[in-house]
Amino acid sequence: MTLPARLAPLLEEFDFARKRLADRLAGPVVDSGNGNDVPVGPLTDEEYRWEPVPGCWSVRRHADGPGERATRLDGAGAWGRDAAAYPHPVPPPFTTLAWRLSHLTEMLTLRADHATGTRSLTREDFPVSGDAASAVQAFDAAADAWRTTLLTVDDAALDTVGFCAYPYGSDPENPFWEIVWWVNQELLHHGAEIALLRDLHHYRHRTAQA
Repeated sequence: MTLPARLAPLLEEFDFARKRLADRLAGPVVDSGNGNDVPVGPLTDEEYRWEPVPGCWSVRRHADGPGERATRLDGAGAWGRDAAAYPHPVPPPFTTLAWRLSHLTEMLTLRADHATGTRSLTREDFPVSGDAASAVQAFDAAADAWRTTLLTVDDAALDTVGFCAYPYGSDPENPFWEIVWWVNQELLHHGAEIALLRDLHHYRHRTAQA
């Protein structure tokens, strides 16, 4: 299938953002932004679940229950992600790297399913990763699934309202091309947040050891 012309720059942007985040998580290097390679070690479990301030929302064992101000843990398996019904707490809880990466991975997985898959997956079906290595692998698989979805759509699909029936957003009320743009925005801004959390964790330990 020929890629629709207006989808090409969005796919290019997605690929760029995905690679930047994947490199930032796994290394061995990441582009500094000016073409220089900066060494990066693989994400550790300590970084993954690091809570830089009190009262963070994170991923937790279902057996331990939700964190402060959360009312439930979303996700299948032994682990879940802190959540609460609307209205959400104000001010919003600070979310850990694990929470943000899990959110991105779930969004990509479920949106791919609700666009060109079974259109049935829910948050209760999504396995939440309790360790860094599994979380990075899950993100990679989710990004592959979303990219495969993009490669199968045509102009008619891009214009179809509700082509993606993802139940946790405005997808049923919007044409698919708007959802593609929104996914890129989510990947870009959460990817930047994750990168910053890695930097903060690194310099926190470096300062403590000085």
